[in-house]
Amino acid sequence: MISTQDYSALPDAAALKSLCKALAVLDAINSQDWEYRYYSYNAEWAEGEEVLTMRDGEGDEMLILFRPEGCVINGFLHEYDQPAKGQVTRGLPAYFDDFMFGEPVNSIGTTFCLWYTAEHGWQTGVVESEDDGSEELLYIFDGQPETYAEWADEYYGEDTDRSPINVGAVAQIYRGEPLTKTMVLAIVDELEDWSQLEEDLQAIGYSYNFG
Repeated sequence: MISTQDYSALPDAAALKSLCKALAVLDAINSQDWEYRYYSYNAEWAEGEEVLTMRDGEGDEMLILFRPEGCVINGFLHEYDQPAKGQVTRGLPAYFDDFMFGEPVNSIGTTFCLWYTAEHGWQTGVVESEDDGSEELLYIFDGQPETYAEWADEYYGEDTDRSPINVGAVAQIYRGEPLTKTMVLAIVDELEDWSQLEEDLQAIGYSYNFG
């Protein structure tokens, strides 16, 4: 499992950005109501910056900032103690400071932090506890379409009669292929608002061709 103890399986910043966009696209299809999505993506967070947001609705959150220099992951799990922020961010490049010590990260909190630069790859600060809950949020980045499909079938499909998600369609989105109506309807049985999905895809910065 991916965690602050072993992050060797995390993809590099460029691949992680593509994966984060894919997760946001899949959630935009599975839940047209933003309020109930786990993953969302803002391709225009700020000039030269893009952000993935993960919220589970129960107090756990993860934000990932992408900049030209690399990316930084802020994770917060409400059932875990927050370590000293100066420790978990020790060695953090200064260009990530505004994000990690500003809003909304400062108000959300930080239980773990990882960052990637082309020069040094993935790094973390001082990890005081082997169990900081990081694998609970980072497991989704294993790059396996089955991982998302299994999670989404349980989260979005529990107590419903919707069909299981087509793993092949998830794989197409993981590969960054332009989204088509056929792909969408392999994820969900029907889509209520195609215009809303187009708006979401534009915000994510993901290509589509609905014909």
